[in-house]
Amino acid sequence: MSSIDEDVALQAALDPLVLALDIGSTATRGGVHDASGRRVRGLQHKVPHAFTVAPDGTSVIDPDQVAAEVGQVLDAVAGDRRLGTRIAGVAMDTFAASLIAVDASGRALTPCLTYADSRSAAHVTALRQELDEHAVQQRTGTRLHTSYHVPRLRWLAATRPDVVARTVSWWSLGEYVWARLIGRPLAGTSTVAWTGLLDRRTGELDAELLAAAGVHPGQLSPPCDITRPLPAPAPPRRPTLARAAWFPVITDGLASNIGSGATDATVLTAATATSGALRVLLDGPADPLPFGLWNYRVDGGRTLLGGAINDVGRAISWAQSTLRLSPALDPVLTAAPSDATPLVLPYLTGERAPGWVGSARAVLGGVSAATDADALFRGIVEGVAMTYARVADELHPAAPQVLEVAAAGRVSNDQPAWLQVLADVLGRPVTHVTRRRATQRGTALLALDVLAPDVPRAARATGATYEPRPAHVEHYAQRRERFATVYDTLLRT
Repeated sequence: MSSIDEDVALQAALDPLVLALDIGSTATRGGVHDASGRRVRGLQHKVPHAFTVAPDGTSVIDPDQVAAEVGQVLDAVAGDRRLGTRIAGVAMDTFAASLIAVDASGRALTPCLTYADSRSAAHVTALRQELDEHAVQQRTGTRLHTSYHVPRLRWLAATRPDVVARTVSWWSLGEYVWARLIGRPLAGTSTVAWTGLLDRRTGELDAELLAAAGVHPGQLSPPCDITRPLPAPAPPRRPTLARAAWFPVITDGLASNIGSGATDATVLTAATATSGALRVLLDGPADPLPFGLWNYRVDGGRTLLGGAINDVGRAISWAQSTLRLSPALDPVLTAAPSDATPLVLPYLTGERAPGWVGSARAVLGGVSAATDADALFRGIVEGVAMTYARVADELHPAAPQVLEVAAAGRVSNDQPAWLQVLADVLGRPVTHVTRRRATQRGTALLALDVLAPDVPRAARATGATYEPRPAHVEHYAQRRERFATVYDTLLRT
């Protein structure tokens, strides 16, 4: 275990300082980090929020609300006059695959469509008839799916033509926030890649997909290299940011890998927040690129290979708020697996990798009169672990050099016992990265690579490593066969 990257007092912090912002599914967070990557004690702030969801697949958030939240974080953190002008940079990551229609004055015409908004599912079906999806994926590293721009823009054109007619720009959430704060919609390469429109080899927007979406390149922000931050005037009430450079907005996926210590092809990150993912950072494009995965260009030389899972913490939270669970859940998670546990396909908001069935919904199987709430909870946790395993199977041929799985995020920190289930389902050891806000840390580290490249970084903090238990691995191998059968029967069609 390691706890080297503990918080540091401001007077002991190493310059230069970085203010890192993280806009996630459940909150906007921000905090100051020193040049070693340690959080500065007392200079952190969080503003909770939630997506607005509906049974028709709606999953949105008010972009002006989020911009106001970022302002609150900046006021709470950068408002500390003890900082002087020690903050040398401000960097931000956001949840990926967001979309906002913006008018000529830079104001939002729509709510922010989040990655989980699946209302464009019918347009995905139509696009798969029009386009060669395999060819699209080989160029952009992305499938045709409701998380990406082309079907969403088609859906908006069909349902809100008045809005589309007034739209001057299509921005991500981070671009919108930066435009409101500093007048520039700075989009990092990874942010543009998550639109599904960026060629993973050339870094150019894909002409065929732009035509299919009915947009022209000028309506989208060009990808900016994160190594090239821009100076911007500090708002008058935030003099501590007077010397700060502002970095292009990146995606939480890239930041999570960096913050978890997964900086090369030997470490696979299991992100376990509201949504989740398995990701590995590669030098250059993945070749071969499995059809069930994505491969995003994240800077001039590297790509991120993996697959996303919509419902991880969301599935856990749903169970906790809906079921009458026991007060202590560790015994439920540490118990030996049982054939009596319900089989759960935990798709509350649709599936991304590896099957990309955006309209998928949860399936419960094997529920009897003897099934209690705790058993159903265990089934949900096992179902989440099996969704990770389905991604891991696809990933292995393209990244066979993986030596470690590093699990980070709210679910792993709140319910670490679930990592034993994950290790047993994956059949490989899983190391718990205990540092909270690993994504925010990764955003700070990427900025520090530019501002303080020669300062040694504090090591990540880790907890237990969970070794797979052979008998349980065998149980889950059979369980996964049943999962695949149910999936193919009920969802693939």
